[in-house]
Amino acid sequence: MSLWSRFVVGVALSCVALPEATLAQQSAAPTKVIFSLDFIPLGRHAPWYAALAEGYFKDEGLDVTIIPAQGTAQAIQAVESGTANLGFVDVPSVVIARGGGSKIKVLAVNYGRAPYAIFSLAAGANVTEPRQLEGLALGSGAGSFTPKIIQGFMAQQGLDPSKLVISNVAPPARASSLLSGQVPAIEFFVMSKPGLEAGAKEAKAELRTLLLADHGLDLYSNAIVATEDFITRQPDVAKGFVRAALRGWKFAIENPEKAAADEIKYVASLKPDTIVAEINIVRDLAVTADTKKNGLGSFDPAIMAKNLDFVVKYVGVSGKAPAPQDVYATGFLPNPPVMP
Repeated sequence: MSLWSRFVVGVALSCVALPEATLAQQSAAPTKVIFSLDFIPLGRHAPWYAALAEGYFKDEGLDVTIIPAQGTAQAIQAVESGTANLGFVDVPSVVIARGGGSKIKVLAVNYGRAPYAIFSLAAGANVTEPRQLEGLALGSGAGSFTPKIIQGFMAQQGLDPSKLVISNVAPPARASSLLSGQVPAIEFFVMSKPGLEAGAKEAKAELRTLLLADHGLDLYSNAIVATEDFITRQPDVAKGFVRAALRGWKFAIENPEKAAADEIKYVASLKPDTIVAEINIVRDLAVTADTKKNGLGSFDPAIMAKNLDFVVKYVGVSGKAPAPQDVYATGFLPNPPVMP
């Protein structure tokens, strides 16, 4: 065989044999996954967009679409109905939903510390200690279970929950109600602190923040959830999503400015400084003694059982209270873990 013939045969064989495995990988279309946030996209959600922009979901063979919600109830409904495959939902809401017949489960906990906070002004109620909740008029939502969380916390602290006076103030009006003196205090997630501080500064006032997690509230909050059906049918997709998402959380915690830029690619209306400020706050919720030891997303089944008891006792569930193992699924956290 001539040199030219050998060259032609070699090229032909390489075209058939070498790319076979590669072509098989390339021909497999990425799995489409829809993920529901708990609210409209805000700075606190940057880790999810970082996972998208940095290619972590793509690394897992996933084509992820992030959709907004108007609260955790809507996020749960999206997951339950199949509009979304996974969602970002707080653990108390999962317990309540399970009591009502839902089949969602927690796969990974993102907020190891609860974000419930009481905001007041230094020249006003100046709330800095849990004991000041007795007799306090608090701006909150009539349909929210957050006041019950706060009252449960008060009971645990030996305080009288009935002495907390709840004023119905819609979320969009809470900041102005506080700053104008219409209510002495409001409740919001602690991620609202940067915006409230800016508003207080403009009003020549000083904001006070009481984060209940700093004073003994041992309650998990937002987590990655999916239905039992989804994690049974597509366990590898669920595992891949969790692994990629936690990489996004690690990236955002370590690179807040770049994570802010990543989120703005998808949510152009947000401001970098606001995103960075919220990332720095959620870092303190996500990086705990447990996650430093066991990795981001990790949770303690014993604490989960206590959380269940707390919700059943102080918030209440319809129907039969779920068992702890009904609330979460194990085996979906990455190994090795994603360390903060």
